[in-house]
Amino acid sequence: MQNQQHGPSGAMPALIDKVAWILIRDGKVLSARSKGKEIYYFPGGKREPGESDAETLAREIEEELTVRIKPESVRPFGIFEAEADGKAAGVRVRMVCYTADYEGELTPAAEIEEIAWLGEGDRDRVSAASRLVFDAVYGTQKKA
Repeated sequence: MQNQQHGPSGAMPALIDKVAWILIRDGKVLSARSKGKEIYYFPGGKREPGESDAETLAREIEEELTVRIKPESVRPFGIFEAEADGKAAGVRVRMVCYTADYEGELTPAAEIEEIAWLGEGDRDRVSAASRLVFDAVYGTQKKA
C-alpha cells in the first residue's frame, strides 16, 4: 500500500493514509499535539516508500516521542477512517492503528509540542478519526 503526498495533478489526495500508535495506560490513551495546533492526535505518521507498517510506526514514534518500539510486540488495533481535520472538504484520513510496547522515556520531539494521557471525557480535544478510536477503547460508539 503506497501513500502519496500529492496526487498526479499536484493536489492533495482525497485520502491521507497514516499509521498510528495506540498506547493505553491506567484507562487513558497517549495523545500528542503538534506545534501550533489545538487538537490532539495519536502519535504516528505516513509511510516512506517501501516501509512496512511496523517500520513506519517505529520510525515515527522514535522521531516524535524519542522511544524505541519493540518490533516483536506490534499488534493490530484497528483501522479508522473519518474526515481529516484542517483539510479541504472531502479529504479523509485513514489510520491503521497498532499497539506496541516500547523502551525509553516518552518525550515530545520533532513537531510534537505536548503529549497527554486523555480519557473518555476528552473526546472534544481529539480529531474526528481519533474519536473513532476513543469509541473502540471506551465502548462509546453511538448506536444507529
